[in-house]
Amino acid sequence: MQSFIPEDTREKAYQGEITPKDALDLMELAPLALFNFADQLHSNTVGDVVTYVVNRNIYITNMCRGNCGFCAYRSEKGFMLDMDQILEKVSEASEAGAVEVCIQGGFLPQLDIDYYTSVVENIKEAFPKISIHGFSPMEIFYACESTGISPEEAFLRLKAAGLDTLTGTSAEILSDRVRKIICPGKLSTDQWINTIMAAHQAGLRTNSTIMYGHVETLEERLNHLFILRSIQQKTGGFTELVPLPFMPYNNPVGENMLSQGKFMTMGIKDLRFYAMARIILNGHINNIQASWVKLGKKLCQVALHCGANDLGGTLMEDKISTASGSTNGEYVPPAEIEWIIRSSGRVPQQRNALYEGV
Repeated sequence: MQSFIPEDTREKAYQGEITPKDALDLMELAPLALFNFADQLHSNTVGDVVTYVVNRNIYITNMCRGNCGFCAYRSEKGFMLDMDQILEKVSEASEAGAVEVCIQGGFLPQLDIDYYTSVVENIKEAFPKISIHGFSPMEIFYACESTGISPEEAFLRLKAAGLDTLTGTSAEILSDRVRKIICPGKLSTDQWINTIMAAHQAGLRTNSTIMYGHVETLEERLNHLFILRSIQQKTGGFTELVPLPFMPYNNPVGENMLSQGKFMTMGIKDLRFYAMARIILNGHINNIQASWVKLGKKLCQVALHCGANDLGGTLMEDKISTASGSTNGEYVPPAEIEWIIRSSGRVPQQRNALYEGV
């Protein structure tokens, strides 16, 4: 494997101008050469600070009309939290020192924009200091269809109600070929792009995500990053990228993979992708999150030297990952997250969803 990076490629990376061909060439590099280059870019951009957020996931429901083949959490007959139950969970999060709650739901016809704004208003009235990071582009897209309003109007209403940031989930892989296989009932690539841009234009910042390691090609995986970069160049609305390795257990897409002798991505491939994310997005999306739920605590430490600069949240609940086979737990206390960061040679910093220091 080649270990030398041409000077013109290095310069393009520093300028944030890596091309798809450059990216494919870099994927042929020896792992340590790629990791070291990503670490250099990381150091130049964010220094030695590694951030995390004290937060809690709150699942409104586990019911969903979607037919995503990678989901192990959805249930036809599940639960739906009422407002008192939602507020109780927010109260528990607040008492535990959380600065943020992440509200997640599903695609259900009865969940319209009035419902989502009501959830936000009730939380903000009872807990004005808690930041609400909530809902997915998919949820809002379908709520707009059922309500008969535009995404632009929906996001303005949600922002006025007190929503602080929108999640960038439901992106999976931004390739219609892939989406027809793994989530045929979900919004298309263009619909996701238009919805997330509408959120940005309404003044809502979002994170961005990618779920990789299933049926996509390497080119499709990398192209996802270039799509995110293009959106960021137009709106500047992304706060971070959260790469999510696919968990192949307890879901149809994973069962099909396993039957063919294909398993989840291994550590070197995960780290290669984190490094490529840093290189492609350099100067555009500064923050790359290493998910301890997906990677585990030890591999997360290595990822902090391969381009990542954030460990995500304490979470308190992550039912979606555990349903799909994650064995890394649902909660890590702030003291342990800081220990993970310090023992990797970095400096911990608590943040909020906007990457402002707390």
